[in-house]
Amino acid sequence: MGDDGLSINGPSTFRGAVLMLVIGLMATGYGAYDYTQQSDAVADAVEVNAEITELGVESTSAGSSTSVDYHPTVRFTYEYEGTSYTSTNVFPSTISPNYDTKSEARSVLNEYSVNESATAYLDPANPGAAFLKDRTSNAPLLVVAIGLFFVLFGGASVMKRYRSR
Repeated sequence: MGDDGLSINGPSTFRGAVLMLVIGLMATGYGAYDYTQQSDAVADAVEVNAEITELGVESTSAGSSTSVDYHPTVRFTYEYEGTSYTSTNVFPSTISPNYDTKSEARSVLNEYSVNESATAYLDPANPGAAFLKDRTSNAPLLVVAIGLFFVLFGGASVMKRYRSR
């Protein structure tokens, strides 16, 4: 247990319980906001012609975890209403999905090649954030679910600690 009042068995102090609740509310709110934003972007999307300039797969590992996640990376250029833009968005959400294997992540970009044309999509309200896949990702919903867990656990702990004061 550290100064924040959190331990392996959950929050041991009122302050730790409130911290857990606040983190949960923030994660839930951000995930819901991102899911709504991507849904609106897909619904309002217009097609533009793009040129793929970079394709790849990046790996990430979380702290001391031995597991590695992979996510596809892209860079493409396009024009919209006479202005040139560059984007790195595969999906319309800020929270993008991760994949367990490099080949899974690479398969998301199989239909694209560097220095070739592709269809990209953009929300006219935000033309600088074009994306290649005109579908929503469930990654923001995972953040909502994790946030709700923290809200429920933190909220129950706040109530328990508050009643015992």
